[in-house]
Amino acid sequence: MIDLLGGLLIEAIVPIILIVAVVAFFFRAVRIIPQANAGVVERLGRYSRTLEAGLNLLIPFIDRLRPLIDLRERVVSFPPQPVITSDNLVVQIDTVVYYQVTNPKSALYEIEDFVMGIEQITITTLRNVVGGIDLEQALTSRETINAALRGVLDDATGKWGVRVNRVEIKSIEPPETVKVAMEMQMRAEREKRATILTAEGQKQSQILVAEGSRQSEILNAEGQAKAQVLRAEAEATAVKQVFDAVKSAELDEAMLAYRYLEQLPLMAQGDANKVWIIPGELSGAMEKLAQAFRPQK
Repeated sequence: MIDLLGGLLIEAIVPIILIVAVVAFFFRAVRIIPQANAGVVERLGRYSRTLEAGLNLLIPFIDRLRPLIDLRERVVSFPPQPVITSDNLVVQIDTVVYYQVTNPKSALYEIEDFVMGIEQITITTLRNVVGGIDLEQALTSRETINAALRGVLDDATGKWGVRVNRVEIKSIEPPETVKVAMEMQMRAEREKRATILTAEGQKQSQILVAEGSRQSEILNAEGQAKAQVLRAEAEATAVKQVFDAVKSAELDEAMLAYRYLEQLPLMAQGDANKVWIIPGELSGAMEKLAQAFRPQK
């Protein structure tokens, strides 16, 4: 009875074991690689092939899939590094590197940790480039430093199956004493520019005021000249009209003598006329007037 039960139990366990083995074999044989990832397969310890995104089959217990490698562009920020400039100042520079794996096999077998390799090359290149320039050039030549870093990194990481797309200097921090001196210098420059602009404004204002006064004087002088010309022309016209009227009236000598005598009292008026001198032609005028009133023969 016991032997019968033992045989039945064995007959029931064996199919279960076979089913579990088949399921395990299936799960180890089938690998699904996500998009933008790649898998390196080793067969019996040697590189076999690189799996792309999608469904892939492996030979269980013979093929081994290494950890997946991300093929997307990635960003790594390195901590600030002390760098000495050519004028012996220590500045802290931190960088950001944008890279992308182009060859998973090389990235896995050519270097142990390509991110660490990129960091070390970045640090040494920074010290070489910044060590040849002074602080002011380092602060204003970021594009030049970025281009130099990218060129060196691209050459070094090509054999690792990594492409460096861009290198950016995130910040350059000079010593605190230098920052204080730079702030004082910038403040002095701003004050200098403000003083220059104020002086230029005052100069322009004075020039404009002087120009306005000059134009005003010129216009006033021109106005006065024109007014005098107009007055002279008006007086000349009035004299001419009077002369023409007298001429057209055909006045005789007696009438002229009478008008002359009428104007004599007006000539004697005024507080300043203390002495009145009788004109010599008065007797002639009186003679003419007397002749006018004599009876005609």
